[in-house]
Amino acid sequence: MTVQKILETKQSDAVICVDPATRMSEAAAILAEKRIGSVVVSADGRSAVGILSERDIVRELAHRGAACLEDRVETHMTPDVQSCTLSDTSEQVMARMTEGRFRHMPVVENGQMVGLITLGDVVKARLTELSMEKNALEGMIMGF
Repeated sequence: MTVQKILETKQSDAVICVDPATRMSEAAAILAEKRIGSVVVSADGRSAVGILSERDIVRELAHRGAACLEDRVETHMTPDVQSCTLSDTSEQVMARMTEGRFRHMPVVENGQMVGLITLGDVVKARLTELSMEKNALEGMIMGF
């Protein structure tokens, strides 16, 4: 299944972005309010300069305590954002996420963000594919 097909099944195609100058406390509040695991860091809402996840916040809280919540997001974000395209497959994306040990990946086409895909989205898509394959094989075996 392609990333495009996965995005079509999502309830929302919105990518939640924050400006690099946003305070960590504001980003944490957005994560909690939206019940999401990361925000894309972008000055223009179209291109990612970084990504900030719950893990990034927890890591810094453990290291410095609550004082880090006044810092700007850009100081604690992951700057080397891995992205994918609409034509990438679920297998390709899952392999990259697993190898890189991250769970969120912006989808970029022609230099512009068009969505965000999560490891959960990819797993759900793979399970759907496997179920359809299983049903097709059972149908062939039973003569349907």
